[in-house]
Amino acid sequence: MLKRTFYICALIAGLAGLGTGSARAVTVDVFAAANSSSGGTGALTGISLTFGQAFTVSAELTDLWNAGPLPRWSNADGLIAPLDATGSDDSNEPSGTTIGSIFPLYTQDGFTAPYGSLVGRIGSGAFFLIGTNYSNTANAAGQLALYYWDSNNGDNSGSIAATISASAVPGPIVGAGLPGLVMALGGLIAWRRRRMAAA
Repeated sequence: MLKRTFYICALIAGLAGLGTGSARAVTVDVFAAANSSSGGTGALTGISLTFGQAFTVSAELTDLWNAGPLPRWSNADGLIAPLDATGSDDSNEPSGTTIGSIFPLYTQDGFTAPYGSLVGRIGSGAFFLIGTNYSNTANAAGQLALYYWDSNNGDNSGSIAATISASAVPGPIVGAGLPGLVMALGGLIAWRRRRMAAA
């Protein structure tokens, strides 16, 4: 009876090992000044990715941050379109005031993106544009960090909330799950045969 219980427990453990790691989602505040690509440091997300792992990042269209004097307010897509204040947005400007405009693109470390856009970097990999809605696979391995894309953080203000969700990654199938499953199944078969022979 004890052997049977042992093998059943091993079978359960083996099956658990065959599963995948659970998907993980977090929300991180990214600050235009502190997390600027120039003069700041990336906002660490706590999400570590493997090369090729699928993940998404999203930010509300109405969540705004600022690159300096008007008209430099934008959402995570950056300064790519005219933007007027609503009277209740993050700029605190009167409704109808032009708070955002179209600016030239900015290039840093060989990567070009709109001023004021949300940009990501995985480990020491290359920068990539995220904006308000991103879904792709990791171009490197390491922790995901988020940045405000800008050439000068001295007059930046505001922050946006970015929600990151990473797909599940394979669990310990090679290291533990599969050997445990094989051992448990073999043990149960042997135990069953001995029981049948003794009957």
